[in-house]
Amino acid sequence: MIGHVSFDERGLVPAIVQDAATGSVLMLAYMDREAVEATLRTREVHFHSRSRGRLWKKGETSGNVLHLVDLRLDCDGDALLVEVHPAGPACHTGSATCFGPANEESLSRFLSELAGVLRQRRRDLPEGSFSAELFRGGAPAIAAKLVEEANEAAVALRGEGRERTLSELTDLLYVMLVLATHLDLRPDEIRASLEEKRRQVPARRGRPSAP
Repeated sequence: MIGHVSFDERGLVPAIVQDAATGSVLMLAYMDREAVEATLRTREVHFHSRSRGRLWKKGETSGNVLHLVDLRLDCDGDALLVEVHPAGPACHTGSATCFGPANEESLSRFLSELAGVLRQRRRDLPEGSFSAELFRGGAPAIAAKLVEEANEAAVALRGEGRERTLSELTDLLYVMLVLATHLDLRPDEIRASLEEKRRQVPARRGRPSAP
């Protein structure tokens, strides 16, 4: 992939950073060959700092790293689209994006940031983190927690009220995100699966029930 990048006379290529879950454009920065290689190797986005003249990992001081989902070239090979899960605000001002505060509190942005945090937990496996405990346990631990939370959500729905059901539903959603992280699922894969199911709905309605 790097061999097809058309770096300019300074050895740089513009990199447009996009939230993989929301589609929001987060920022524009520049990469050199070293930054592209570091990004692909670590799965955390690196840039070339033009002001400091060196490699720069986004979030190296703030902690708001960008977890790589996909890295793509445009048709001419002279620009990169960097799809990420941001672990926090992308802009140094504290805004979610460098292009203004639109949709600052959206659910999709929150879920994308949570996905970024879960990727960190899977990588670092910090002591005391319940997410890390699930990742250490692998598929058996995550599957058991899914069953537990789904059962608790069903029990709450049957008679424990709206607020309790909401609490159990978000617990279940959290474990589902852990599972998605464990499987390295991309947002476009999940969307494509949902779209396929939506297309199948009319056919299912017209299908006779199985005996």
